Amino acid sequence: MKSKSKRPQTGFSKRGAADVSEAAGWLAEQNIEEIECMVPDLAGVARGKIMPVRKFLTTAAMNLPLSIFYQTITGDFPDLEGIVGTVQSDTDIFLRPDFRTLAAVPWATDPTAQIIHDAFHPDGRPVEESPRQVLRRVISLYHEKGWKPVIAPELEFYLVEKNIDPDYALKPPVGRSGRPETGRQGYSISAVNEFDGLFEDMYEYSEAQGLEIDTLIHESGVAQMEINLRHGDPLELADQVFMFKRTIKETALEHDIYATFMAKPMAMEPGSAMHIHQSIVDGSGRNLFSDPKTGEPTDLFFSFIAGQQTYMPAAVSLLAPYVNSYRRLSKGSGAPVNTHWGFDNRTAGLRVPPSDADNRRLENRLPSSDANPYLAIAAVLACGYLGMVEGLKPSAPVDTDVSNDPSAELPYSLIQSVIKLERSEALNAILGPAFVTAYARVKHHEYETFMRTISPWEREFLLLNV
Repeated sequence: MKSKSKRPQTGFSKRGAADVSEAAGWLAEQNIEEIECMVPDLAGVARGKIMPVRKFLTTAAMNLPLSIFYQTITGDFPDLEGIVGTVQSDTDIFLRPDFRTLAAVPWATDPTAQIIHDAFHPDGRPVEESPRQVLRRVISLYHEKGWKPVIAPELEFYLVEKNIDPDYALKPPVGRSGRPETGRQGYSISAVNEFDGLFEDMYEYSEAQGLEIDTLIHESGVAQMEINLRHGDPLELADQVFMFKRTIKETALEHDIYATFMAKPMAMEPGSAMHIHQSIVDGSGRNLFSDPKTGEPTDLFFSFIAGQQTYMPAAVSLLAPYVNSYRRLSKGSGAPVNTHWGFDNRTAGLRVPPSDADNRRLENRLPSSDANPYLAIAAVLACGYLGMVEGLKPSAPVDTDVSNDPSAELPYSLIQSVIKLERSEALNAILGPAFVTAYARVKHHEYETFMRTISPWEREFLLLNV
């Protein structure tokens, strides 16, 4: 790996401000010159503007066209007629900063800050298509019941050699030994140490932004890593995942390699997941999944599981948002392909990890690392919420290998998943019909774009044989 040519800014204080006045003081104290004003789009990509701090502090709101929430991963736009129309999609929405997300951009060579924004229409209504608003909407339903969700994401990714020609397969990068990893080194400390310089910078940058990394491990794939974030508020953790993805990508580039959150970047290696641990507490912080007297699981816990079993097939396109995601969610891949649940059973899509009563939780193992964190977290919490308010009952827990179980299967493709989401009245109601319509239209367009590409497999087996 190559070292950085110019040392970026470091030593910033933790992120967050109460209001514009406190933000102005922090920006002045840190000698910040520019600020990146961003909003996560449907793909979890940062859209927005970079402006001088003085302009940011004197601007009530930043304006961008509504179409930023209708842009596909290829940069195109689907047919918007029947949804918002071409004219309306190009009208301005207004982005207001969430000062709690104010943080440094520690890899920038000049003092720079970043802040995440929420989107509103001119009349003050939240923009329903905004992923951050979708998650806020789901969280508010919990709060109306006196419940508070707590989540902890686990995020897998690969380090790969730079790849400037997409026709060539990805390769593992060369570490400090001068050799690429050739065998799977799951949980190996020495394999992580191959990239010590990169991870030291990653930790430093994460600390400068207030990102609370719990653990770093080497996963089972070649140069595949996993970062666990500490548990907390769903919106706060979604923000942290959003910021962490930017952080590790930028850090890897400084070391002349790529970090990728593509769900299945290499054909013969495991896919990358974003497992989401979930629990629900009351206003006093008591875990509602455990009986306060006996410590045994409660009916609410089992209903939460049942909700995810029942509604997850219709929510899969939010957890596996691209055609590549379904290469990970395939039999024999090591990823779960079902909605079974079990106690410490990693072949089930829903796993109850070993824990005491205070820490009882459910791990959803279905989301891919390519998922938008706001939408993936909103989806799993929405399914669990529906189970609790409807009093659903789960199936019996499984204690056997259900990797290839033909029952409780998930949709096999992006299009199947999107159609299920469109047809789910319950998820349309809880996530917002405007969002579901926008998301489905974008995903249909992405799939159509993908289908225009002829793969090497087709040329190899169909060119002369059919």
